[in-house]
Amino acid sequence: MKKMTLLWLLVFPCSLIAQKTYTLQSPNQKLKTTVTVSDQIRIALDHGNTVVLAPSSVSMTIDNKETLGLNPKVRKISRHSVKQTLPSPLYKKSAIEENYNEMTLDFQGKYSLQFRLYNNGMAYRFVTHKPGDIIVNSEKADFRFPENFSTYTAYVNSTASTFEQQYTNSFEQPYSHEKIMQLNDKRLKILPLMVELPEGKKLCITEADLENYPGMFLNNTTDHPSLQAHFAPYPKVVEQGGHNQLQLRVKERENYIAKTQGTRSFPWRIFVVSSSDKELTDCDMVYSLASPSRIEDISWIKPGMAVWDWWSDWNTSGVDFKSGINNDTYKYYIDFAAQYHIPYVILDEGWSVRLKADLFQVVPELNLPELAEYAKNKNVGLILWAGYYPLKRDMEKVIKHYAEMGIKGFKVDFMDRDDQLISEFLYETAATCAKYKMVVDFHGIHKPTGLQRTYPNVLGYEGVNGLEQMKWAPQTYDAVTYDVSIPFIRMLAGPMDYTQGAMRNVSRKNYRPCYTEPMSQGTRCHQLAMYTIFESPFCMLCDNASEYMREPECTEFIRQVPVIWDQTIALDGKIAEYVVLARRHNKEWYVGAMTNWTPRELEIDLSFLGEGNYQMEIFRDGVNAAKTGRDYKREILPVPSNRKVNIRMAPGGGWTARIF
Repeated sequence: MKKMTLLWLLVFPCSLIAQKTYTLQSPNQKLKTTVTVSDQIRIALDHGNTVVLAPSSVSMTIDNKETLGLNPKVRKISRHSVKQTLPSPLYKKSAIEENYNEMTLDFQGKYSLQFRLYNNGMAYRFVTHKPGDIIVNSEKADFRFPENFSTYTAYVNSTASTFEQQYTNSFEQPYSHEKIMQLNDKRLKILPLMVELPEGKKLCITEADLENYPGMFLNNTTDHPSLQAHFAPYPKVVEQGGHNQLQLRVKERENYIAKTQGTRSFPWRIFVVSSSDKELTDCDMVYSLASPSRIEDISWIKPGMAVWDWWSDWNTSGVDFKSGINNDTYKYYIDFAAQYHIPYVILDEGWSVRLKADLFQVVPELNLPELAEYAKNKNVGLILWAGYYPLKRDMEKVIKHYAEMGIKGFKVDFMDRDDQLISEFLYETAATCAKYKMVVDFHGIHKPTGLQRTYPNVLGYEGVNGLEQMKWAPQTYDAVTYDVSIPFIRMLAGPMDYTQGAMRNVSRKNYRPCYTEPMSQGTRCHQLAMYTIFESPFCMLCDNASEYMREPECTEFIRQVPVIWDQTIALDGKIAEYVVLARRHNKEWYVGAMTNWTPRELEIDLSFLGEGNYQMEIFRDGVNAAKTGRDYKREILPVPSNRKVNIRMAPGGGWTARIF
């Protein structure tokens, strides 16, 4: 017997004998995390009988010498539960019912792993308690799966042959529907990324509280089903360049990913799990896991819609002036915004002198102080577009200068990276703008990670393959299917600056790219429904004012759709096929539905309205919408007493209603 025991010890490492497991369950007992501590730390996640994550190793190497998670020894374990109502102003609901169980494993070596299990997902993060500053050489995470599941994956939009070159990208890509092991392992994948699980369940991977740290990419292996974390190394040498000299291009990188405080919490790694697709369209985990607001008084922050100039190439018609980047054109936009009570007008790229990368050099065709005063008298705020580098270089001076002029905020563009320097820039910009009571819309950037909670003056984030693509996308591009995919994936991370509102709407076969007079794929009602479905406290009217003036019914409907909400209900949906959402602001409800290129009939259940008599202002696809995308029908009807509404959508169609 002793010989057998000795043989067993020789075959199996001692670390396996000494392994310990720690489990944590969600409040509803459906999700369970198992943390195995042996020679490494491994995390597994189950949803009922479904294995979501097979045992997956995680670690962090610091100061070129210490790997947190290698031969770990648990010093203490603590647990607690939270069930509370969390106020969430300027969000898709006025309050979040926050309910989770938490477990923290403290390890020898002054570090911890913290876990939270919500009913719809799990999150974990490293916490360190080191003196002084530290260098993070790498963070390892090998997310393993029991099978070669299918995914909805967005690659970086760089096709460069090396990861070094792929770190610079705009985070705008359609989704590829491929199995994990068949993904292109030579191209990085951006978050959020969705994995299809058995029984119709889904897993969506993303992150939150990304402060002073690089964002996470994922990459696959081709020998087993696994997605591994990947981070852009810290920039060592940067130089001005890129789009119109407005970027800082990384010429050389360090051999580490971050230099930071030794005592801190690192970003949350998030795993949202759903039993049905529609659950993903109303998820609060990123917001919940972000740091609380650092702005004590948010009463001055005004979410709202914005009239946008760039998408339509400043085209106007039926006017007595030459349209373009000049005071006459912007006064026309301001007048339009005032007429329809739209709070903002954006001055996009072109208001400052091209190739100078200097936000104090305004083109001679514009008199900005005059425009700001004109807008103020019309109760309209002006937002200025700003390139990353010139804003970073003169941040305090620029923001103070234009705040004193009466400008209300900035749309900041062309960061096109997510390394630690960009993370620092986002927080610095948000804080400095807050100091001068200015709002921010981040364009040319990765997905949101909760900064909009920490600094509620951050109203918008791009990181989405939005409507601007229609200016140049080839005829083969399928925007409509993307439109009914992002509510389940990208929108899970937070607001989307998609820039909807096209008034030239065409069928798939009639679409063509046109830079100066762009069009949208799908129907008019597909565009109108986006205002309810897509989350955005800073929502665009992308087309030109002349087009909207010719479409008063649609314009009036758009301008009255709220941009923040008191309640959100996911009604129905299937990724890449269709989506139906309801949102409430005060006493009015708005419902939006969109379909892919398959015409669709649905029954919408409005029982959430409760008792009482209601009317619906409906916009539905016209009988000829399949051929002429602009064909629609507006009706005002009573809500049926049984609360069941049957809708029909044309190919690429939509349906939307205001219920009052």
